[in-house]
Amino acid sequence: MEFSGLFTGDERKRKEREMAEAGRLPPHQSLTLKWPVLHYGSVPTFDPATWDFFIRGAIEQPLRLTWEEFQRLPRIEVTSDFHCVTRWSRFDNTWSGVSFREVMKLARPKPAAKFVLVHAEQGYTANVPLVDLDRDSVLFATHHDGKPLEPDHGYPMRLIVPHLYAWKSVKWVRGLEFLDRDMPGFWEQNGYHMYGDPFKEQRFDTD
Repeated sequence: MEFSGLFTGDERKRKEREMAEAGRLPPHQSLTLKWPVLHYGSVPTFDPATWDFFIRGAIEQPLRLTWEEFQRLPRIEVTSDFHCVTRWSRFDNTWSGVSFREVMKLARPKPAAKFVLVHAEQGYTANVPLVDLDRDSVLFATHHDGKPLEPDHGYPMRLIVPHLYAWKSVKWVRGLEFLDRDMPGFWEQNGYHMYGDPFKEQRFDTD
């Protein structure tokens, strides 16, 4: 697990005050201008020839997309804030990639589908209510601030769910499983909150 990149000083304090007054800085978070690295396990390798993305569960059309097929989907650009459960926040990130809604259109969830278990490399998972993914701001990002994602930030693609803590913005995402019930993912099974609202400080299962 790696973690680096926080900054200190008058500029940080001034910006923190501005963001707090604007209602954008969650309680007990610190602002960073850099982009710290935090993840469990090693950074996986990417082979576009073998990479695929699956969609399964309570949907009308289970399918798998190759990297080339996924890249052909319509793209969007979104600017949003990013809040890590370890108490730092990074503001005004520009993400580009494929909207979650674009993928949802392909899958056609059944009425019973209320939750999604997000699958990533190395068996990692995270749970998110479907209503929280069905938003304009949620996307599968391939680029951050105009550049391709770096490997330790989720290259080639990560899910971005900006209104929840960043462990829900799954790195190295490989698939979606639509469910009729909530099912804990990796960190949720290890003491993290099932939902993860940064403004309610829902960090742990006791919060």
